[in-house]
Parts: sequence; C-alpha cells; structure tokens
Amino acid sequence: MKFLAITLIVHRPDPLTGVRKPTHDRFREVLDNAVLAEELGFDGFGVGERHERPFISSSPTVVLSHVAALTRRIRLFTAVTTLSLLDPVRAYEDYATLDHLSDGRLDLIIGKGNGTAQRELFHVTPEDQWDRNAESYEVFRRLWREDRVTARTRFRPELTDAEVWPRPYQRPVRVWHGSATSKESVDLAARYGDPLFSANVTNPIEPYAELIRYYRERWEHYGHDPADIAVGAGTAGLYVTPTSQEALEVYRPIFESNLAFQKKAGLPVVFETVEDFVERSSALIGSPQQVVDKVHRYHEQFGHTVLHLHADAGGLTDARHRDSLELFQSAVAPVLRAEIPGPPFAWAPVLPAAEEPAHV
Repeated sequence: MKFLAITLIVHRPDPLTGVRKPTHDRFREVLDNAVLAEELGFDGFGVGERHERPFISSSPTVVLSHVAALTRRIRLFTAVTTLSLLDPVRAYEDYATLDHLSDGRLDLIIGKGNGTAQRELFHVTPEDQWDRNAESYEVFRRLWREDRVTARTRFRPELTDAEVWPRPYQRPVRVWHGSATSKESVDLAARYGDPLFSANVTNPIEPYAELIRYYRERWEHYGHDPADIAVGAGTAGLYVTPTSQEALEVYRPIFESNLAFQKKAGLPVVFETVEDFVERSSALIGSPQQVVDKVHRYHEQFGHTVLHLHADAGGLTDARHRDSLELFQSAVAPVLRAEIPGPPFAWAPVLPAAEEPAHV
C-alpha cells in the first residue's frame, strides 16, 4: 500500500484556539508539511484545488512547483484538478511545465469539483458541469499524447491542428479520477482505463463502496483487464497515539469544534459524537493496531492500494501532529505495506522504455 499526505489548504480559524493564521504563514505551513511528508517516508503529497472560501488552494500548480523545488523523491498529486472549471489547453500547459520541473513526479487526480460559489465564479451550471468535465478531459489527454490536435468542442474555442507547448516529460502523465457521490466520474475513469480515487470523507463506507463496485463493473464492461485496476481512498481524519484513550481525549474537543462549525454553516451532520465518528467514518483515530484494523476493514470493501491522510494538523498542536505522523509511519505503514499490495504499476515517472527517470 502507498500513502499520500494531502491538503486542501483550508484557511479558517484553528478549531481550538480560534486563531486564523495569516495567509502567508498558512502557505509556509503547507510547504513545511510537504517537506515533513518526504522526510517521514510518505509516497506522495497532494494539494487540492478550490475557488471559494474557506480554501486558498486556487493555484495548485504554483504550490506544487514550490514543493517540487524543496523535495527530491515524493510524488506530487492534485486533489483534485477541477477540469470542469478550467480551459484544458491552459491546464495542460501548466501541468506539463510542472511535470518537467519535478522530473516527472506528477500524478493528477481530476474531478468536476464541488461548491456553488466556485461554479458560479466560472459560469458553470449544474446541468453542464459533467459534460464540461468529460470534454476537458478528452482534450487534455489528447494534448498530452498528440503533437497536433484537432477537436470540435462545445465549451472552449475549437482546435485545428493545434500545437501546445511544452511537450510533456511523462508519456503520459497518470490521471486518477476523483469520485465522491456520482457515477459520472466513475464511468469516465472506467471508460479510459484510469485509476479511481474515492473521496471517502463525508459519509460512512456504504455509498463509496457502492461506487467502487460500479467502477469495477464498468471497467470490465469497457474491456479492460481487472488485474490493472487501481483504487485510492481518502480518510476523514488522522490521530495515532499509543492508546485509544489518549487519542479520544485529545481529539474530542477538535471534533466538537468542527461539529459546531458544520451546524453553524448549515452543513449536513452525519456523525453526532466523536465515538460515532471514530467508529463509522473513515477517520483513523486510535492506537496503531486500531488504525491497521480499520484500514483492513475498508480494504475488504474497496480493494484500495493507495490511502490519503491529512497533511494538516487540523486542530492538533504541531508537536502532536508530528508525533502522530511519525507513529503512523513507524507502527502502521510498515504493517499495511506488508499486508496490502501497492497499485499495479511502478511508483515512478511514466517514461518511454528507452528513457530512464532522473529521480526515482
């Protein structure tokens, strides 16, 4: 199993202190967490893309380019690239450039995105967002594979024998499809034979497991080999401590503050108590053995080989956050790596057979 640390760069007051860091400091924190993730042995670091409050992750290519300059080994992920909102030509230019600067360490997770405010900002409607996402991806993947592209498009000016530069480093970049609640993203992933990444954050396991089962069905429907399937899954929180009692005691006020925020914002509440949250959500809160057991329970239904964890402290002190990540890497990750296989492809730049990556 492979492990990613991911941030959406949420920028709101700390759940316990009520203090919101200056924007500049919040970005520095993201960079520090990326360096820490590589230091501790994580396999990837991801940055989300959102265009509405309380997020400041509107430019993941810029952030990941800085992360690329500070790191050497860790793979860089988007989580997710909102192709329904973007011009695929411009997105290609940005990500092809980042791929070169990172020596081919880029993986993309794409999706339509969510949130009314960002959709309205880009004049995308609920009726056309899925069509936009599919069209943008078709153009994007062709630009990555073909030197000249002609495309009859609905949502951007048509392309006629178009050349777009720079030409890519990876041939091609690996693209995962982010999946939360809809069959459209799942079907798109299966159609192209691409890996799937389940959000697996807001709800209990059942709706996510159902979509992953559908993905496997559609994968075979499109004629792909089931042995080539790769699934990733998210988590709703992380705090690993030597004992479950300590984890609950520390995490309880964080959960209660987040619950109050959800209610005040009018967001749907799924888990009313921290005990229910720990038991039925995907959050990994407890002792190392409890975390191992929970990942296995999810793996029984998902068959996932990649897991993302929160890169941010999220209300923990910096010391507790680091201790938790260190304990995960020393007592949890080795067990899961040994017991759950990794994805069915090399965790390395995707290059033609004649070429060798600069950094592996």
